[in-house]
Amino acid sequence: MLKELRIDGAQREDRGGGTPKWVWGLAGAAVLLAAAGGGAWWYLNANKAVSVQTVAVKANGQGVSPNAVLQATGYVTARRMATVSAQITGTLTEVLIDEGFKVKKGQVLARLDDTGLKAGLAAAEAQVRTAEANLGQLRAQLAQAQADERRQAELNAAGMTTRQSREQAATAVKTVAAQLEAAQRQVEAAQAQARASRVNYDYATVRAPFDGIVTARAAQVGEIISPLSAGGGFTRTGVGTIVDMDSLEVSVDVNEAYIAQVRADMPCEAVLDAYPDWKIPAHVVAVIPSADRGKATVKVRVALEQKDERVVPDMGVRVSFLAAKAPVDAKPVPGVLVPPDAVTERDGVPVVFVVADGRAQQRTFKQGASVGKFHLVTEGVKAGETVVVSPPAELKQGSTVSNKE
Repeated sequence: MLKELRIDGAQREDRGGGTPKWVWGLAGAAVLLAAAGGGAWWYLNANKAVSVQTVAVKANGQGVSPNAVLQATGYVTARRMATVSAQITGTLTEVLIDEGFKVKKGQVLARLDDTGLKAGLAAAEAQVRTAEANLGQLRAQLAQAQADERRQAELNAAGMTTRQSREQAATAVKTVAAQLEAAQRQVEAAQAQARASRVNYDYATVRAPFDGIVTARAAQVGEIISPLSAGGGFTRTGVGTIVDMDSLEVSVDVNEAYIAQVRADMPCEAVLDAYPDWKIPAHVVAVIPSADRGKATVKVRVALEQKDERVVPDMGVRVSFLAAKAPVDAKPVPGVLVPPDAVTERDGVPVVFVVADGRAQQRTFKQGASVGKFHLVTEGVKAGETVVVSPPAELKQGSTVSNKE
């Protein structure tokens, strides 16, 4: 082993003081290691995934007309809707409606137990008959008293009776007439009581306040309903909900930055999310003079000019506000709708980043007219592709991307 440690003559320092060859070998190895480390660092950083948010773009075929100046989303609402309840507290004995039923004004929807109300009505009507019979009796007495007064007047004129008898006959007429007047008031009071009992009895029958469609059934036979909530939540306050389908309209929230473009009677087109190929002519009813501080929006009422059974409350709808009323055969401008946050600049040129196979593709594009808050891109991006929203500065062509949680 000592022989193996011996330095060979070729490895000795030359007499001129030159560097040994083994030192150069170590230096070369260090350079190679440094180059390999730098390459690994470059590879890892070049392939590090950039965390981004993405959104899929859609074709401009959902109600965006060529002359649209603004677009907003909202919901179908009913201006006339009622939760129908009884005006008295009682137990349901019949419920004659269910969801989807069409009803007419005055149609019976439900009935309450009316046993006590029916008895009260019968008693009130009997009181009316009693008062009327008493009134008839007093009328007969008045007629008799008036006849007696006439005879006493004739006898007094002939000197066959005293003046006192005539005065007594006249007093009897006045007394019966007063009793008759009181009886008349009693009849009227009894009739009023009977009408009140009739109204209470009718309250046991729940009727539709207007034509419409039942959208909810809230109570079942045997449950107690009341116009006021009671019983710790065990008492129902309604039988069902009716919507007047002729009163349906659209309520949309317009960004306050664009609200100056909206005016009353402005033509619109509405497209339901459920029926994207059906463009419904519409117009602005009113701009509600109140802003939502949290959302920075203003509510706008839009009237639908065509309605059928496909339009139901709370449906999602997209409204395009038009510069002019669209012709019947108007076709949407071809292209895709890209959110403005997806547009950025690289080297002074507007671009978007499209994600494909986990990598970013930088694309230039051709932009048409803005549609509300969206950019209408006619070239460079296709429908269904995924674009990056708010691209970070480190995002480049070919960068590996991952979606933010």
